[in-house]
Amino acid sequence: MTLQFSLASAHPETVETPCVVVGVYENGLLTSAAARIDSAADGAIKRQVESGDINGKAGSTTVLFAPAGVTAQRVLVVGLGSQKTFDAARFQKVNIEAARALGGLPLESAVSWLADIDVPGRDASWRVRTAALASDYAAYRYTATVKPRNPGKQPQFASLAFAAGAEAQTGLDQAVAIAEGVRFARELANLPPNICNPVYIAEQAKAFADAHDKVGCLVLDEVEMEKLGFGSLLAVGRGSANKPRLIALEYRGGAEDEKPYAFVGKGVTFDAGGISLKPGPGMDEMKFDMGGAAGVLGGFVSAVKMGLPLNLVCVVPSVENMPDGDSYRPGDVLTSLSGQTIEVLNTDAEGRLILCDALTWTAQTFQPRAIIDAATLTGACVIALGKHASGLMSKHDDLAAELLAAGEAALDRAWRLPLWDDYQVQLDSTFADFANIGGKSAGAITAGCFLSRFTDGQRWAHLDIAGTAWDEGRKGMATGRPVALLAQWLIDRTEK
Repeated sequence: MTLQFSLASAHPETVETPCVVVGVYENGLLTSAAARIDSAADGAIKRQVESGDINGKAGSTTVLFAPAGVTAQRVLVVGLGSQKTFDAARFQKVNIEAARALGGLPLESAVSWLADIDVPGRDASWRVRTAALASDYAAYRYTATVKPRNPGKQPQFASLAFAAGAEAQTGLDQAVAIAEGVRFARELANLPPNICNPVYIAEQAKAFADAHDKVGCLVLDEVEMEKLGFGSLLAVGRGSANKPRLIALEYRGGAEDEKPYAFVGKGVTFDAGGISLKPGPGMDEMKFDMGGAAGVLGGFVSAVKMGLPLNLVCVVPSVENMPDGDSYRPGDVLTSLSGQTIEVLNTDAEGRLILCDALTWTAQTFQPRAIIDAATLTGACVIALGKHASGLMSKHDDLAAELLAAGEAALDRAWRLPLWDDYQVQLDSTFADFANIGGKSAGAITAGCFLSRFTDGQRWAHLDIAGTAWDEGRKGMATGRPVALLAQWLIDRTEK
């Protein structure tokens, strides 16, 4: 469900709506909006607090139906936790839980006063943007290959207004655009690999470009890439019946002579591991191995929808990594587009092999101001950082600082890992310029070291999103990260 967002200027006790949303802290302290509702309803909320039916635990929800003295049909009371420790992350959480509760009620719209809650260090525009994005995230449903459940049985929650002044309009506009990018990324990554293959991603990119005046799209097939010398990328795709594509979207929102920023995203639409076959359990999740591609495409969509005054390119190398009689093998030596040779020690370390050619091509073709790549690159990063933070690597301290700050602002956080030359020796090879893996230790970092060899002279950073791009398990879905981080980084560039 795509939510429609707006701003509202009304009093919570008199607004005409199927539901108003207010907050209560753990100690029974009511927010100003909850206090107004409570006063109009002759203490209805405080009585529930005193009885223990409303405990204020962060994310808990309670519905009061048709309370006397209140115009709204329902009041959704959301627990905010401790007021002393209330912060940005908690604010995001309570808005997610509020939207989930609203989605379970038989109503089409609601008005929320949660964006009126004080969050230390955050203004009204940030609060509305974050609340809207959290709500849209919670409202997302995957339906592409699923029959509707109980269609037409009850109204579907479709629109949410936030009580805020005109100063929050910028945040709301940004939220609408970023939410579209996040949904684009989530939908693409959630699709099964028999639908979402390299050609499908290329078609989606082309359709987006055709629908937007300032956007162009270039797609290279395997024949064109062979002529150009994409030896590393093409080797990875040799074992699949679904042929590789290199997809490049270009947005011209800035001056004609202004160099673009560049995103590059790993687009392995299914990763069986190739000859170095992965274990069977959990292999279905390898449809998410194009999460980097989905993320940078979503970031691109967000930038276009916001109409940011800059130039941006988004490059996606897309392949399937499958075992076959023509698959590349451990022991093979590949010649990359850069001319550097690579000894393959493990065919399941394929993401870096397609990214290296894409990074070289992006730098040569566009001479960008900065290159950010995103990839579900290493299990080692999941072990190091879990599902909470993306791994960030860069030799450029200023660029790393920009991305870390963007992640904090967008609540799409990253953590910087070292990219010291000390680690480069782990890639030494007797038979090529270097190998594609560096051994068991520091796997996420040596993957970054590998990519750094293809970015000489470039202002470049790498995001390993293997832990953050999707939620594990049979019901796990794509998260849409790092769309919000990338969008915020671009917003910051326009404000600088």
